[in-house]
Amino acid sequence: MSWAGLFERATAYATTAQAIQRRRPAVRDVEPTAGNTDKDERTPESGFRVVADADVLAADLLVGGGARDALDHVRRHSWVHLVASDNLLAQARALIGEFAPSELAEEWYTTVADDRLGVEHPPEDHPALASAYRGDANHLLTLDGELTGAGANLSLQSHMSVSIRSPDAFEMLFDPEPVYESEFEAPYPGPDRDPRQ
Repeated sequence: MSWAGLFERATAYATTAQAIQRRRPAVRDVEPTAGNTDKDERTPESGFRVVADADVLAADLLVGGGARDALDHVRRHSWVHLVASDNLLAQARALIGEFAPSELAEEWYTTVADDRLGVEHPPEDHPALASAYRGDANHLLTLDGELTGAGANLSLQSHMSVSIRSPDAFEMLFDPEPVYESEFEAPYPGPDRDPRQ
């Protein structure tokens, strides 16, 4: 299903980012369905890599706003890659299922799984942090204030080079033109994908 179709269906189950955060503890122990496989892409194809935490993935579908604006940057550019493990997507699917029918959550999962760069990590790891580490991500987007705080950012710098931001902060600061020119040493060609396809 297209993103436009998913977003249209999700309007019937719209919620708030705060409600998603309140339900987050209920899905922390969710594991991937048997048969799902991550591809370990420790050194994925060239490009800019972004991880969206489960709460941001759910808010993209069910809330819109900053989460959708931020992830539209990923969908709009073929060289900006969403990195996510099966564990991370399973948590997001379960979180969506707290507000919407399981059929919509499954269709969302199928759509996003086809586009992400998959990574593997131990099941006990924090799915978003581990996806960022394993996928060499440039940014991690989350609604978790404990992760976006200055202390968390500083403590993680010795382990990985990733900027942890809220979707609103990322959307305000991300400028694809200089990022593209730095990554590819070529002029920025503009968006090359429809973010609603």
